Amino acid sequence: MSNKNKLEELALNLFKIDAVKFGDFMTKSGIKTPVYFDLRVIVSYPYVMELISDLLYDFVLKDKKYEHLCGVPYTALPIATLLSVKAKISMLMRRKEAKSYGTKKVIEGHYKQGDSCLIIEDVVTSGSSVLETVNDLRKEGLKAEEAIIILDREQGGKQNLSTNNVQMKSLFTMTELINILVKNSKITEQMGKDVKEYLSNVQAPKSAPEMERVLLSFEKRAVLAKNVVAKQLFNIMATKKTNLCLSVDLTSSTKILDLLEKVGEHVCLVKTHIDIIEDYTSDFIVRLKQLAQTFNFLILEDRKYADIGNTVSLQYTKGLYKVVEWADSVTCHSLPGEGILKALNSSTNVISGGVFLLAEMSCEGNLITPDYTEATVKMAAKYPELITGFVCQKKDSFKDPGLIQLTPGVQLESSKDELGQVYNTPEKVILENGADIIVVGRGIVAAKNPESQAAIYKDTLWRCYTKRVSGKME
Repeated sequence: MSNKNKLEELALNLFKIDAVKFGDFMTKSGIKTPVYFDLRVIVSYPYVMELISDLLYDFVLKDKKYEHLCGVPYTALPIATLLSVKAKISMLMRRKEAKSYGTKKVIEGHYKQGDSCLIIEDVVTSGSSVLETVNDLRKEGLKAEEAIIILDREQGGKQNLSTNNVQMKSLFTMTELINILVKNSKITEQMGKDVKEYLSNVQAPKSAPEMERVLLSFEKRAVLAKNVVAKQLFNIMATKKTNLCLSVDLTSSTKILDLLEKVGEHVCLVKTHIDIIEDYTSDFIVRLKQLAQTFNFLILEDRKYADIGNTVSLQYTKGLYKVVEWADSVTCHSLPGEGILKALNSSTNVISGGVFLLAEMSCEGNLITPDYTEATVKMAAKYPELITGFVCQKKDSFKDPGLIQLTPGVQLESSKDELGQVYNTPEKVILENGADIIVVGRGIVAAKNPESQAAIYKDTLWRCYTKRVSGKME
């Protein structure tokens, strides 16, 4: 039997077993529809299951190789299982929720980063279910760029998937299915006409590209940045080929300036604690800004503001240090609530300043919870022109590729100091945890040769970044 005849037979069988229904229904995407495709019933019909798996195999697997298959949970899982056995290709299984015990995996099965995986789905309206599976696979380092579907409802799902770099093929479209049913007198011509007209008039919402920020280059992310400091930092990193931030935790202004003379060419950002400097004068700020211009780095004052809005505004603009006049960005806590961002937003020229919000900390025993992190990210979303990024430890803390993940607690080898500061390796924080800019303090400041140590950190961190964006993280 030819594939054309098999498709017609499949369409008629789906109608016969009520896998295709006509009436008044609601899709997962929230779209009302006069026709509904319910593939769950096919598990009771081995012949239909076999027919579908044969067609899918001939259509996409016969002449093309993939390392893995993955069915969109849960309806497509039995089809994916049959295809895996028929094609002798490894199958992966995606959980809708991670286990709370054991490995806590979302993707079950054996695989390597960089492996290709074909997505199997029954029906597509908006493409949202396929994208959920694609994104979880991509988070594991798998290449998920193709999907094979039984039925395309022709309501925008194929275009939405294409926008997110997923090419979709289908056994048939809804138009083709309706034509078969009309031709075989299963539905009236008027019913077929009404369904086609409905499908052409009612489209699923368009999907914005789901850009995995850790896979995008700094150049591309600079274009997406809404905060001017974030844009500058992305461009500086790309130009200087460094994502190293030096924390100058010294109490002598002379020692800080001498250090920056030696290592300035290796860093994109210098983090200060201005209130620990014992010989502070305004001349120090003048010289610091000159070095920033000479070596093309920005200045972050790590003040960690955490008071009520009015007090923070005064701390930022007044007093001995007048931080607003020289720091490109500052750090602050979200603990006081939105008032702190309102204060900083009104105190700084948002065209030239920025804020890193503390979403997570690297010290052992800190009290920040996942709910606190999530609330911090939501609060930041209200001030896109003010927020440069987040001080955090995990890549899933936020998604916006226009923001920067600033991660402290990094040394060339894992360790922990006597005060509970936990240090991770560059490979862990960049490749696994998604860090963009890495903060190094004592690893350079206390080194016998800070200049050579800064160069080592710079090269190591940049190598990890280029490996990450290449997608080759084995």
